[in-house]
Amino acid sequence: MPVCAAAMSQDFGWNKKEAGVVLSSFFWGYCLTQVVGGHLGDRIGGEKVILLSASAWGFITAATPLLSHLGSAHLAFMTFSRILTGLLQGVYFPALTSLLSQKVQERERAFTYSTVGAGSQFGTLVTGAVGSLLLDWYGWPSVFYFSGGLTLLWVCYVYRCLLGEKDLILALGVLAQGLPVSRHTKVPWRLLFRKPSVWAAITSQLSAACSFFILLSWLPTFFKETFPSSKGWVFNVVPWLVAIPASLFSGLLSDRLINQGYRTVTVRKFMQVMGLGLSSVFALCLGHTSSFCKSVVFASASIGLQTFNHSGISVNIQDLAPSCAGFLFGVANTAGALAGVVGVCLGGYLIETTGSWTSVFNLVAAISSLGLCTFLVFGKAQRVDLSPAHEDL
Repeated sequence: MPVCAAAMSQDFGWNKKEAGVVLSSFFWGYCLTQVVGGHLGDRIGGEKVILLSASAWGFITAATPLLSHLGSAHLAFMTFSRILTGLLQGVYFPALTSLLSQKVQERERAFTYSTVGAGSQFGTLVTGAVGSLLLDWYGWPSVFYFSGGLTLLWVCYVYRCLLGEKDLILALGVLAQGLPVSRHTKVPWRLLFRKPSVWAAITSQLSAACSFFILLSWLPTFFKETFPSSKGWVFNVVPWLVAIPASLFSGLLSDRLINQGYRTVTVRKFMQVMGLGLSSVFALCLGHTSSFCKSVVFASASIGLQTFNHSGISVNIQDLAPSCAGFLFGVANTAGALAGVVGVCLGGYLIETTGSWTSVFNLVAAISSLGLCTFLVFGKAQRVDLSPAHEDL
């Protein structure tokens, strides 16, 4: 949607506020299924949750352009489509966190999570590159057909090669009957939410998600309007081309530092200094340059450094509560998605009101600083999902 937002606004006559509503509507649905996705991942396995949801969101993505032909209420139909896509994709990262917390040891979590997380940047890179070309050649509907089609091909591959029919039947049976498949499904609510470190993790994840969503949603429009003669495949590709090696490097660096004897919490906080602190500095620079080349460099640096959050707060949630990491990540990412709704809409309002993009990048810096300061003061890496008698583990 961010790649197509400018073209769709032109076709449907949307102003910035209306475009902001469509861009942010994804997060309205996204925030509602985070906790559910994490809890289901803890119960039936994250890989099954991801496969089932991906098959549905791939179909909805491919069908989105068809909704524009159902009537004249384009804004309502596109908003509905994005809400539904958000509902389906909301389970992904919590289910992934649940999966990795159960399968991966602590000293390998950062690199594993960063490697898998790099897939998100690679997907955005492919959509930005191929999508920009399809947008120029065939119009914005082709971008949705391409993205949805790739998702459905991935679903077919995973179903045939990695999971069996019995796995999915079992998962669907659990969902239909609401029966637990493990004894370890009880979430220690009271124990978790009495810990300052848990609230620090939630606040930091909220800030990281909100900052990322604002940049993800508005950067393509920023480049299109600020540099009209620029090529979409440049500003839609280069930042994500930088993000992939940055994500892998952050994971390698984090695990290496821990294996060399540095305290886990120290490494997590350092990663957040890079992911929230330094990245916001480059975001601020975007609002104070008139050079296209410098803007691409600053945007690439900001997006690339934000991937350090994979080795910081995302893994820290697994440090705090490996037994219910999917649930806790769902809570934290719900807060981030809600902040994303407000942040993306507020970004559109600020642009429309002030006529300046600087206000948007100032907003990103302020949100990032809040999360960073909270995590530096209250963040820890000790388990909090155990009774006091077992906390020394």
